[in-house]
Amino acid sequence: MLSKVKKAITPLSAVRSLHKSALDVVDRPAPEETVTSSFGRFIQGVRPQHLSPTVLQRSKRMVLDSLGVGLIGSTTEVFELALQHCQHMYAPDYISSVYGRKDTRLSPTLAAFVNGVASHSMDFDDTWHPATHPSGAVLPALLAISDMLPGNSKPSGLDFLLAFNVGIEVQGRLLRFSNEACNIPKRFHPPTVVGTMGSAAACARLLSLERSQCSHALAIAASLSGAPMANAATQSKPFHIGNAARLGLEAALLASRGLEASALVLDAVPGVSGFSAFYEDYAPRALPSPDDHDSHSFLLEEQDMGFKRFPAHLGMHWVADAAATVHEALVGLTGGCVSPGAVREILLRVPVSKYINRPFPESEHEARHSFQFNACTALLDGEVTVRSFSDEALRRPELHALLALVRVQHPADNPANFDRMYGEVQVTLASGDVLRGRCDTFYGHWRNPLTDESLRKKFRGNAGTVLPADRVEGLIQAVDQLDQLGDCSPLLAQIQ
Repeated sequence: MLSKVKKAITPLSAVRSLHKSALDVVDRPAPEETVTSSFGRFIQGVRPQHLSPTVLQRSKRMVLDSLGVGLIGSTTEVFELALQHCQHMYAPDYISSVYGRKDTRLSPTLAAFVNGVASHSMDFDDTWHPATHPSGAVLPALLAISDMLPGNSKPSGLDFLLAFNVGIEVQGRLLRFSNEACNIPKRFHPPTVVGTMGSAAACARLLSLERSQCSHALAIAASLSGAPMANAATQSKPFHIGNAARLGLEAALLASRGLEASALVLDAVPGVSGFSAFYEDYAPRALPSPDDHDSHSFLLEEQDMGFKRFPAHLGMHWVADAAATVHEALVGLTGGCVSPGAVREILLRVPVSKYINRPFPESEHEARHSFQFNACTALLDGEVTVRSFSDEALRRPELHALLALVRVQHPADNPANFDRMYGEVQVTLASGDVLRGRCDTFYGHWRNPLTDESLRKKFRGNAGTVLPADRVEGLIQAVDQLDQLGDCSPLLAQIQ
């Protein structure tokens, strides 16, 4: 009997191996799914077929708009400062293209940085709910990677869009784990928190990282996240988006090289803050596995994007539209231009939000974050445009005369929430007449989105400041056909 057993299971090492494996099964059960690992699984496992026609169309609109605001943003002083810094402080690395600069290339991470700065340099980029600017943190990083990859390894247009949507989805999911995130922010600027995570997720997807590496990329990105709201309305705010794009890309590249980080960074662990450090009421949930469903429901399917008609904080669009209504009435009464002498008082009814309540802005960046400035500009001109923030426009005596007449109220029924707020402008004339304008949903809000025609008009105006007309139209065509391109080279070529 012993000889038979010996013949059946020799050599002895096999016995030990089998015994060890059996103990492993008993002593080491498969670990439970964590929130962090579920995000890694989603990033690695989601497939192009999970993108519905609605998500594809909406994400292509986001790509087009982000390219346009990035291109016009490359004409700003803050972009030039960022570009000069990168060129002077780092060794040349002719790899990834730079918005608005035909013969300029940088390393992928630096290109992601400066193009991210361009995307937010005029506060003209898209805005979602809960509040963040999602595209500017993701698109520059994906473009930088695509430039980095060799010609025979460029991602297809559909793979590019999938990675882009992964970056948007991760931002939206993280924001929805917090009720605090639904309101206009007070502590951290959201793109520096969820934007960095979205960039890392999108880059991990485009680089085809393994599931565990995708989770590590997010954990690494969490250590590179966060910037205070105190820098809103300054030249440093655009750097928030640039850093989100750059640092998310760096997190993915580091994960690809084997760098590890917390396996529970997105989970709620008592006594140890992970991502919960950014939101006090953070309550995470695991993402459903795309492998378990024929279709994954992206948040972009149910929550469309907000696109700005003029370059300012999103809250400005409510008061500008309300003031434009009053402007029409004033012109009708006077038969001509609006005279500050005819106005006794201007009352704004807006939400409480300290960083966008700026009675007398002293710079273009402060003006883009001032209820008062945007309301008075719309009262004078009937609209707010790119030119409204020029030095000449900011210095107008008639504008300052109106600013001195502004009083602000914060009604209890007007929350600091982009999905529920309203803007109301009441003008009392010297004659005693009272004119009122109110905006509950401006044109461009996700409930009242820009038409494709309006979005293309905005893009042509923005991109046309940098590119010739044929390149502008070529970009529109490349984005429109992006999901059908065998590789994204046509898109990359048109940006140059």
